Amino acid sequence: MSPARSLLTPRGSGSPVGRPRRRGWLTRTLFLLPAFALFVGLVLLPMALGIYTSLFKWNGFGGLPTNFVGLDNFRRLLDDEVFIGDLRRGGILVVLSVVLQLPFALGLAMLLNQRFRLRRLYRLLFFAPYVLSEVITGVLFGMVFSPNGGLVNNIAKALGFGDTAQTWLAEPSTVLYALFFVITWKYFGFHMMLYLAGRQAIPEELIEAARVDGAGSWSVFRYVTLPLLGPTIRISVFLSIIGAIQLFDMVWVLTGGGPIHGSETMAVTMFQYGFRRYEVGYASAISVAMFLISLVFALFYQRFVLRRDIEGAVTTMGDKR
Repeated sequence: MSPARSLLTPRGSGSPVGRPRRRGWLTRTLFLLPAFALFVGLVLLPMALGIYTSLFKWNGFGGLPTNFVGLDNFRRLLDDEVFIGDLRRGGILVVLSVVLQLPFALGLAMLLNQRFRLRRLYRLLFFAPYVLSEVITGVLFGMVFSPNGGLVNNIAKALGFGDTAQTWLAEPSTVLYALFFVITWKYFGFHMMLYLAGRQAIPEELIEAARVDGAGSWSVFRYVTLPLLGPTIRISVFLSIIGAIQLFDMVWVLTGGGPIHGSETMAVTMFQYGFRRYEVGYASAISVAMFLISLVFALFYQRFVLRRDIEGAVTTMGDKR
């Protein structure tokens, strides 16, 4: 073939350039296919099955459900005092986490960012509870809050508050706050490490410049450190709220949702109806409600809270390209 003719040859299936492109497309497809198959099999199909079964009255046996009830299971949710209580208790845990747990983790991260002896050991000790599984944590604090020789009651008696020693996990008025204490102990180290990583990513030149201009420690934290930690704090709040919505295993091991639904969450209620009462259709409706609550919150949070962070990241990547 002459050079002139080769220049006129279309870059189609028979061209030398087209073959590498086809091979590249085939390679990408083969690499993505296993991940796509796992996503469909482990995410999309269970979601579709949950939505489908939520429209039926079904006990989970005998093949696919046939007793179609439409949206009756969702109407039942609106009249279910236990489910409404789950929403209220979840809201309390979210507020307590945002108001108490996360500021505590932030303050501790700022403290551990200072230079002093054994600070790495302290970081390790504070992060260690996060490594424990929720089941182990639940069993451990079941003994800590035990009315018979439990650590909490022993400390109360040693401090002279013997009359206040009580069954913390057996009283509806105290069980939710005891549960929040356990959640804080388990997860504050994770948020602390997030804040610590965010703080270490702040250039020290900015801190030094503020101090040279006469800013004190509180002013530096308020006007320099805290705004620059904004993206990290917003991600931490998001993870904390989503975790509170989906809380199950620790509650189930520690209290089982009791007493009198005092510590029950949506996930625990779903488990109770699905695997204890064999009302799988209604349990599926609860799972769909949990999914919708998480999805709507995530979309709104991304749209109104994380929008500036995402746009900044995209802009930065575009500038680098």
